[in-house]
Amino acid sequence: MVEKFVFLMAGPNGGKPGAGMDMTFFFLIILTFAILYFVLMRPQQKEQQRHAQMLKNLKKGDDVVTAGGIYGKIMDLDEQTVDLKIAEGTKVKVDRSRIGRVITESKQ
Repeated sequence: MVEKFVFLMAGPNGGKPGAGMDMTFFFLIILTFAILYFVLMRPQQKEQQRHAQMLKNLKKGDDVVTAGGIYGKIMDLDEQTVDLKIAEGTKVKVDRSRIGRVITESKQ
């Protein structure tokens, strides 16, 4: 009688705890990373590429907004910096990577 009870409690795995869970757990981990990649990492990479392309295409006369929210017109630029005219007679030098977006492009 006791032997039948132990046999019934053993289950389909023959008494090995978690024997069928190894592949399921591994699959869930892979699925989680795939979801994180497509929901978080891939869109971020595309946004970084778009921003890098926008920075590459900056030219004199473009109206831009900095990451800090300052509106200005590009008066001069080089590899690392951009000179912005933010008011009549007021120019500031800004790191090129801190340009957030281009509002209007110049018609040169």
